[in-house]
Amino acid sequence: MKTELIIRSNSSDIDFALLRDGRLTELNKETSDNKFSVGDVFLAKIGKVMTGLNAAFVNVGYPKDGFLHYHDLGPQVQSLNKFIKKVSTGNYKEFTLKNFRSENDINKDGKINDVLKSGQNLLVQIVKEPISTKGPRISSELSIAGRFLVLVPFSNRVSVSQKIADPKEKERLKKLAKSIKPKGFGLILRTVAQNKKVAELDKDLQNSLERWEKMCNSIANKNTPTKILSELNRASSILRDVMNDSFTSIVTNDEDLMIEIKEYLQEISPEKENIVKLHKSDTPIFEKFGIERQIKTSFGKTVSMSKGAYLVIEHTEALHVIDVNSGNRSNKALSQEETALEVNLISATEIARQLQLRDMGGIIVVDFIDMKSTENRQKLYQHLKDAMSLDRTKHKILPPSKFGLVQITRQRVRPELEIKTREPNPNKNGEVEAPIVLLDKIEAELERILNSGKDYKEITLNVHPFIAAYLTKGVNSIRFKWFVQHKKWIKILPRDAYQYLQYKFFLKKKKSK
Repeated sequence: MKTELIIRSNSSDIDFALLRDGRLTELNKETSDNKFSVGDVFLAKIGKVMTGLNAAFVNVGYPKDGFLHYHDLGPQVQSLNKFIKKVSTGNYKEFTLKNFRSENDINKDGKINDVLKSGQNLLVQIVKEPISTKGPRISSELSIAGRFLVLVPFSNRVSVSQKIADPKEKERLKKLAKSIKPKGFGLILRTVAQNKKVAELDKDLQNSLERWEKMCNSIANKNTPTKILSELNRASSILRDVMNDSFTSIVTNDEDLMIEIKEYLQEISPEKENIVKLHKSDTPIFEKFGIERQIKTSFGKTVSMSKGAYLVIEHTEALHVIDVNSGNRSNKALSQEETALEVNLISATEIARQLQLRDMGGIIVVDFIDMKSTENRQKLYQHLKDAMSLDRTKHKILPPSKFGLVQITRQRVRPELEIKTREPNPNKNGEVEAPIVLLDKIEAELERILNSGKDYKEITLNVHPFIAAYLTKGVNSIRFKWFVQHKKWIKILPRDAYQYLQYKFFLKKKKSK
């Protein structure tokens, strides 16, 4: 698989597009005014302690207080409290925790008012960014994520990512982690640590320890609330989490950002430094790599797929609903059950992409086309799990129900990405889907017609004059590309009576001999 990271920078924000084999799979935005990113650590002040909720509201500097539940305190919160008191004075410099005497773990079923008091200072970490009217969700069980491992202060636990399936590799990594684990810290081995040597793991550990000591140094005599540790910028965090041998290029239009990325790659993957390139063309970077078109066609309510199938994606306050449709597709070579399976498998691949692309979280219900065969339902379930295996966000998929419904839960840590894909209607007031979305629909239907097995003497496409001009413009027009691809000339007829995005195919069959 070929992986590319395309980064567009402008004065106010940075957009990150992750392409796998040319297909847009992730789109992230980093804005200059976002001061509450997942992973940021704050020295905060406890506000109201709500015994009824067994939680506390914490002032981290956001208009709405952060929410801290008892179960998010972490078992070693008493040790953390003791450490903060010592470090805040400015006289305590033993940040390695070698000689720090830990307190007992708190009771799993205890009460928050036995642990926290209003006005108390506490180190907390953002685990979910502010969404809608809610403040950030926070935790006092701190962790510092590195390339191969996660450092957990005040813990002795060593664990390995569940995505590493090989038990021998898990055991090997555990032994290596225990051999380098510093006293007073726990370690979590990430998926990318698989097959890595102890020297690589130790180098990553030392980088995380340096970040921990730098953070501790900044606590003394600080007013609350204040940020004392920032998560890596989006470019670095994406590279940290997904960088592997499949990366073939990283392209940005910002020279300073290019230098910053190269410096980070020198730390985590020096052999990949030469894949970082500066975009110098007059063509905007997202247009050059076909990203703008993919954005337009991927974020609407309706998402077209190959062979005429399409998805309808609806959002409610409680959940997301995705409906799978086969469209006008028909293929006599397949039975109804085989057709349903084929469309469902195509849809499962696209759904996995859409969840990542839009960063959809919470409960997602997918209405696949009904299949009678238990074996086919199992094939669909396994295919969906495989398609979502590259998703870094924590998720769970339930097997299809008798009604063909699949339930997915996906962790929501930041607001869902929404992009406007509709444009002003040139015929009247209101909005319509962007013309590029129409082109995808036309091409999907044309592909279905040409793959139907029927031999047509003539295929005529009736469209609005504006669209007709767009399809036939230039020597290398879109119509000419269709001819090269399908070896069939498509007649295009402008129709003044048609609305802007209205179209219809007229098919003339060959006379039977």
